[in-house]
Amino acid sequence: MLENTHSYLAKDFLETAEGLCFAVVQSGTERCDGQAKVLCFLRYILQADNGKKQWRKVGTQDANSFLSTQYPHYLYHSAALDTAIHAVDVVRIRHHHQPRRRLQEILSHLPQDRVEQDLTELCVLLQKNGLDLTKTGVTGSLLIGAQQMQSDIDLVIYDRENFHKARKITQELIENGQLGALADSDWQEAFARRSCTLSLPEYVWHEQRKLNKGLINNRKFDLNFVTEQISKTVTYRKLGAITLQCTITGDWYGFDYPAVYAIDHTEIKSVACFIATYTGQAFTGETVEISGLLEQSEQGEKRIVVGSSREAPGEYIKVVRK
Repeated sequence: MLENTHSYLAKDFLETAEGLCFAVVQSGTERCDGQAKVLCFLRYILQADNGKKQWRKVGTQDANSFLSTQYPHYLYHSAALDTAIHAVDVVRIRHHHQPRRRLQEILSHLPQDRVEQDLTELCVLLQKNGLDLTKTGVTGSLLIGAQQMQSDIDLVIYDRENFHKARKITQELIENGQLGALADSDWQEAFARRSCTLSLPEYVWHEQRKLNKGLINNRKFDLNFVTEQISKTVTYRKLGAITLQCTITGDWYGFDYPAVYAIDHTEIKSVACFIATYTGQAFTGETVEISGLLEQSEQGEKRIVVGSSREAPGEYIKVVRK
């Protein structure tokens, strides 16, 4: 079962004594065999480079292979989500990296490099236009100081109203030239990094209307929403693959993690999306095509999951009629 706790939130990072850094993918903890576990995925490995220890980013396949040979106890099958994932026992956590604390730390000191300088400039600009930075954090490489000169900026916003305000501010700042819009090359690069079933034009069309991306000094930044209110988790079992078309009847939680959309189907009540690509993908009243896995709860309620695995090939949400 999952415990309600505000200690561990999606987008946090967890560092272990072995020099592993995991990104939290599910807020709260799941209890198994008497241990509270945080559901996460390995993102960085601490390695020596010319006598200096540095974080090395790893992809999905490399992360799974590395853990299976070196630290198999971090491989886990979540009973609540009915999926293979990584998990860290709370007692094994050496350092809990929290986005909000890290952002305040960066803003309170002189920037250490160009990435921190751009982050600071972005935050000052957003704050001047009404964004509450006390409800904002930074995740990704900046969270653990692993950024490189080409790194993106990933902001996390913990208040729903503040998040949508940030989207509006971003749009206005792009329109008046204080921030940049992503160019074709930026979209192509973003698309190439995604294991996305959509075509490039489909991907760009969906992304541009989300208003959660921009450029600060030609550096890409993203706005992410994470709620601090943890709902009671329901246990589901998978029934098989499904593709259907339906109408979105509720998009209130469309930017959450996971994103949840209500749909007009006689048997299936909702879609839960665990892939960032399809967060904010559709809005109320739009007809969409969804491909994912059908699940059923212990109470008999059915939903479609998009993002049943880390890469989830062939799973998608796309608007087919506005």
